[in-house]
Amino acid sequence: MRRVVRAVLRGSLSLVALLTLVACALHVTHSDGAEARAAPEGAAVRVATYNVHYILLREETGLWSVGDWDRRKGPLDMAFNAVNADVMAFQEMESWSRGSDGSVNLKRDYLVQRNPEYGVAASGDWREFPSTQPIFYRKSRLQHVDQGWFFFSETPDILYSRTFNGSFPAFASWAEFRDRESNQRFKVVNIHFEYSSRSNRRLSANLVRDRITPWIAAGETVFLVGDVNAFYGSRTMRILEQSGVTFDRVPGATYHLNRGVHLVGAIDHLARGPGIDLLQGPIVLQQRFDGEWPSDHHPVFADYRLPDAIQ
Repeated sequence: MRRVVRAVLRGSLSLVALLTLVACALHVTHSDGAEARAAPEGAAVRVATYNVHYILLREETGLWSVGDWDRRKGPLDMAFNAVNADVMAFQEMESWSRGSDGSVNLKRDYLVQRNPEYGVAASGDWREFPSTQPIFYRKSRLQHVDQGWFFFSETPDILYSRTFNGSFPAFASWAEFRDRESNQRFKVVNIHFEYSSRSNRRLSANLVRDRITPWIAAGETVFLVGDVNAFYGSRTMRILEQSGVTFDRVPGATYHLNRGVHLVGAIDHLARGPGIDLLQGPIVLQQRFDGEWPSDHHPVFADYRLPDAIQ
């Protein structure tokens, strides 16, 4: 009988521990507000990253369908404005129907229409420039100077090349900006690594490192941001840091299973090149908007001071 009692007690304690763990994991911010974060002070520039999940154009109802987008689009705009970034790099900003056809991009076009004060860089005709990782920028603050892309592939300069293990194409987009007041220039490199293949992530990280290292060595100011699909301190991030960038620890979960469930550490990250000072953040905006989660990821942002411009 004592064995039974002890077994029951052990089971009860285990259940309590499990429920406590789940309660901690279900760290959900219930605020539905859309108050914008105060703009960065002085010469600081606010850089953000946000995976917004693709839309299934052929689906009228259900998760990530066109109907689902109609429900989430207002909250997405609210989240975008709440971050109040000077630069926001998006991943999975795609309306998918077949192959690499990017002729329709509902999320990009909606945010552009709602936010005319922002321009779109790292974007273009989908037959020449992959359209799913645009970088929005505040036009009054920044001038768009240049842009480009490369795929995580054995043939990185061939458009829509499949990844190293033959899976769906994945790539880096990048854009260069000039601060209109200080004349400072900087590049933002926007990445999205595959979630299911560690080898693909590491090979992709090697390629990104090799592409941005010459820029940094030449004295250019570089940010590296995006959905790395790896945790802080991982081998993937250490490879990227060999280029000279520094990742600042993101203090909470950025992927939440579309339910506000925060089971793991951040997989969306911000990195800064030499000479860039971190002023505030990184910050994860773990928040519903108008009762909805705009995406299955949260936006991440931080404020930085750029190196002094060379006149």
